[in-house]
Amino acid sequence: MKRKIIITAAIFGALAVIAGAFGAHGLQGQLSAKYLDVWHTAVQYQFYHVFALLFLSLIVTTNDKLINACYYLFTLGIIFFSGSLYLLSCSELLGWDWLIFMGPVTPLGGLLFIAGWITLGIAALGNKIK
Repeated sequence: MKRKIIITAAIFGALAVIAGAFGAHGLQGQLSAKYLDVWHTAVQYQFYHVFALLFLSLIVTTNDKLINACYYLFTLGIIFFSGSLYLLSCSELLGWDWLIFMGPVTPLGGLLFIAGWITLGIAALGNKIK
């Protein structure tokens, strides 16, 4: 599981750097200030949770169900939260007005993040973290 977490963090970390650079250089002048800010929020939260995944890789033990749950909650949170914000911020540029349906996906990603942090806390309280 440790290797899987590190690989996931590495992929999401690389994608966050690419997305950040693309937002700063490729989307500057293409998106309104509002949507550029949304893009940057997506990058920030993606990076925060890449670091959370890397932390998980340090504390995971064999068959640790709570830490495994954190891994999936953080991973899905990145996909739903940051992914939906990336799409929403580009919807106007792409002319894809139908992407407005992604709006409710963002809070779902946020709830997954919160659930991941709570699960991590429960793991610590239950002495799963040594």
